[in-house]
Amino acid sequence: MSTGNTRQTMARYFESAEPDVSLFAPDVAFTMMATGDTYRGPDQVRQMLDYYYRDAFDARAEARNVLIDGDHAVWEGHFIGEHTGELFGLAATGKKVCVPLVVLYDLKDGLIHKARFYLELPMLLQQIGVGQEA
Repeated sequence: MSTGNTRQTMARYFESAEPDVSLFAPDVAFTMMATGDTYRGPDQVRQMLDYYYRDAFDARAEARNVLIDGDHAVWEGHFIGEHTGELFGLAATGKKVCVPLVVLYDLKDGLIHKARFYLELPMLLQQIGVGQEA
């Protein structure tokens, strides 16, 4: 796949308001590197994204850098939002978060095949008050 085609696919993905599962390969796999959890298939990936961006948080991803070469894309930015729902068994705190996030994407045949999320989880937990005295 050419860099231009990858750029078009990723632009559609980054600009979609909801996870565009039509851009996922049937065997897509997204891995949250901080936890080791892997989500397989378009439905699981969409559910994971909804959980982090809509259920546990009211959040958005704000890009700082996007690099694309051949069948690969790298997105660097911040996960920004408010803790509005349960996260890892912790009740919503209403606290604001702004945490570094890097995602590496592998594409195949014009579709997103794999993604690896590097979310600064210790910082996220600190920002919602985990480990802090009340």
